[in-house]
Amino acid sequence: MAKALGAGLRRVVRAADPVSGRLKGTEAQLAGLVERGLAFRHPRAPHGHFLTPAGHRMREEEDDARRRSGPEPEGGTSGGGTSGGGASGGVFAARAGGEEGAAGGGAARAREVRSAWLGLLELRRMSHPDGATDRPCGWERGHLVQAAALALEAAGHRPAGADAGAGGYRVRETPQPEAVAVYEAEGEALRACAATLEGAGWQVGEYTEPRTRVRYLLASPRRA
Repeated sequence: MAKALGAGLRRVVRAADPVSGRLKGTEAQLAGLVERGLAFRHPRAPHGHFLTPAGHRMREEEDDARRRSGPEPEGGTSGGGTSGGGASGGVFAARAGGEEGAAGGGAARAREVRSAWLGLLELRRMSHPDGATDRPCGWERGHLVQAAALALEAAGHRPAGADAGAGGYRVRETPQPEAVAVYEAEGEALRACAATLEGAGWQVGEYTEPRTRVRYLLASPRRA
């Protein structure tokens, strides 16, 4: 499907908000994406256009292809969409902890995180029939680590850096379906992470690893 798109439509898809999938473009461009099943027009005012699951997949494939091929030639993608976060290709990525320089970013990073969090709340509102924003949506269940990390980072928790002994949260995948593990070196900080995730609509329990005796959280998106 992606190969059938012209350069203009591909730019619109790539510039979509990486969390909510909100699109910006001309009426003709947006209608063209709707016709191809890559976007939909929201029925409630202000009737914005957003990526469908197929559109999100195409956007991720485009990002992967751009990372493999290196920087795009001048005159390719124009701005628009959430940027920064130190991610390749200018795509925002919540910090799960352990990344090089994860604890930095300053005011610019804070603005990006806030924008991404507001976009996620909007995606929740659109995804739930009752318009609720107090529980996770389908996108979060498909991107567990990034969703939990975004909730933590947006609430002001500090992600761990490359130095494991310096403190900060780490969000990791688990073998359990629809669950992530969250680690924090200090017990009070771990409990604060639990409170944040619970407030963001996650079910959270605190456990101890049998061999290492390390305390951690097991968090799953709440469905109701």
